[in-house]
Amino acid sequence: MKIAKFGGSSLATWEQIEKVFQIVVSDSERKIIVVSAPGKRYPDDIKITDLLIICGKKAISGEDYSDAFHQIIKRYSEIANGLGLSSSLIDEISLNIELTLTGDHTNQTRFMDAVMACGEDNCARLVANYFQLKEINAHYINPREAGLYVTNEPGQAQVLPKSYPLLYELRKRSGILVFPGFFGYSEEGNIVTFSRSGSDITGSVVANGVKANLYENFTDVDAVYSVNPTIIQNPKEIKELTYREMRELSYAGFNVFHDEALIPAFEAGIPVNIKNTNNPSAPGTRIVKERKLLNGPLIGIASDNGFCSIYISKYLMNREIGFGRKLLQILEDFKISYEHQPSGIDDISVIIRQNQLSNELEVQIIERIQNELNPDHVVIERNLALIMLVGEGMRHNVGTTARASKALADASINIEMINQGSSEVSMMFGVKASDEKKAVKVIYEEFFSKVSSK
Repeated sequence: MKIAKFGGSSLATWEQIEKVFQIVVSDSERKIIVVSAPGKRYPDDIKITDLLIICGKKAISGEDYSDAFHQIIKRYSEIANGLGLSSSLIDEISLNIELTLTGDHTNQTRFMDAVMACGEDNCARLVANYFQLKEINAHYINPREAGLYVTNEPGQAQVLPKSYPLLYELRKRSGILVFPGFFGYSEEGNIVTFSRSGSDITGSVVANGVKANLYENFTDVDAVYSVNPTIIQNPKEIKELTYREMRELSYAGFNVFHDEALIPAFEAGIPVNIKNTNNPSAPGTRIVKERKLLNGPLIGIASDNGFCSIYISKYLMNREIGFGRKLLQILEDFKISYEHQPSGIDDISVIIRQNQLSNELEVQIIERIQNELNPDHVVIERNLALIMLVGEGMRHNVGTTARASKALADASINIEMINQGSSEVSMMFGVKASDEKKAVKVIYEEFFSKVSSK
């Protein structure tokens, strides 16, 4: 059994859904398909989910949301008409969304979860209807009916263990099941969403639950690339990488795959195949537990910006018991999460997302650090980018840090910080955000272009 998940770009138009149909029916092992909400048809287009968010926010504030609502119904109508589906289906979709928008607004986060879930839910109904029109034994299945139960954390749902044996029962169902991604149900019966792009999580969870042989994730690229193709033209494709490598790359800025989505598949030992809806014959990229290390120390380079560092120095910091705990407690009190924590004998840096730190909070945090930790220096540096070098091969290659550092130095790029994970699968360099693209280019040149030119 294969689970096939199709992203928003694969469902944006009726022509794309026709491609999805051909892909699914071409392989009898594709028994369950997980669908996102219709995505962008062109770069400046608006996703269905974003239109639903506009409607939901206006509904809460009592404003007129009819313009965005009509845009949503128009999108579904264009898809349905192109596929030859009955107009009564659009009437059902319209009523479903309207009933959700006019529902109870008392708990705003719960209300918004229900509104956002309409995109995937109605797309699944539409896709199932099209399969049936084509005389395929197919059925829409609601996550609650399937047994997908999650924690009651709006926008950050986690799957409850009881879901997996319930999902396994889907193997007994006949035909093709069309499953909406992005949301599950709390034990109290409320719709709760995963984080954005959470349809990848749904696909991975369902694959784990039914003990699939393969989880296919269809998107709009032929493969995962070794670096962002908007920075490097025609970068090297990655044929195979490990779960850990993909998770590191996803966290650090790769947008192909949701960084939380690998966990359920990884736990069940299910390989993942990322493929292109527009070119399904391409082999794509396989994500596996282990791979042969044939391509040097690195598999990929990722980057992301919008970070800042809180740098603290204090003589004999290493002898002060509880210093790190006290520092992180201060951040916790301000509800700030951290990304990295490079440290030395007498200094420590905490890397956080810059959008968590307003100017007002910055003043308060520095004041508490000075009063409670008595440091010699406290400096907050903004506008940093993190360059992540990822590869299982780093554990078996000497000199990776030296090669990367030299490449940056030769390009006159100052390294603000270096941090390597204990697993030795990733290495992080902090640079000024203004140097991000330049840094990626010179590191790519060092580890990929030089190798391929030999």
